[in-house]
Amino acid sequence: MEEAIAEYDEAIRLNPQDADAYYNRGNAYSDLGQPQQAIQDYDQAIRLEPKAAKAYNNRGLAYSDLGQPQQAIQDYDRAIRLNPQLTLAYNNRGLAYSDLGQPQQAIQDYDRAIRLDPQLTLAYYNRGNAYRELGEHERAIEDYDLAVHLNPQLAPAYYNRGNAYSDLGQPQRAIEDYDQAIRANPQLTQAYAGRALAYTILGDDIKAGQAVEQAIELGFDQAILERLIEELKKQR
Repeated sequence: MEEAIAEYDEAIRLNPQDADAYYNRGNAYSDLGQPQQAIQDYDQAIRLEPKAAKAYNNRGLAYSDLGQPQQAIQDYDRAIRLNPQLTLAYNNRGLAYSDLGQPQQAIQDYDRAIRLDPQLTLAYYNRGNAYRELGEHERAIEDYDLAVHLNPQLAPAYYNRGNAYSDLGQPQRAIEDYDQAIRANPQLTQAYAGRALAYTILGDDIKAGQAVEQAIELGFDQAILERLIEELKKQR
């Protein structure tokens, strides 16, 4: 990635009016986890090409990475005005609305993204998260179903579907999903923790203890997990 940046540096040196070079260098900085540097390049790309919808969209992502969802939404709005068919801008704006605690507004954007691209896995996954935030667990599960149908290796979708089943009082179904999540990503710490909690609800303290050990080994906070388990035991 740093080699790519060097190439874009040279392209900009040769042609300071090359909007694409600034845009692509911004993407490279973003991939390197340097959103502030990326924003500076997107600013230049937009200055040179004010109708570059993707530059607004990607600058919005950089603002989201900096924890500035309101600023991000302004950029997604601009991107959508310039290109109403830019599917990812709707999905990304939905994420920003979720960050602002506005899941209903987020769902409207995910709906638009899905209408434009019915195969957009992340839009179903993100909409599922928004429905779960609203307490609509059955609708969340429907979206997670669609997400894993489109991408059977999407571990977070199995994990969150497991959480939805747990919220519905179905710990055995939750465990099945946590198992699926772990098969897709054996490093998904939260899935081991979820499995530990679900086994505790079922009264299987041996399997719960095994899952606790696995979660802690992968870095889950031991004190938090043990406190949650003790609270669940008191409710049995």
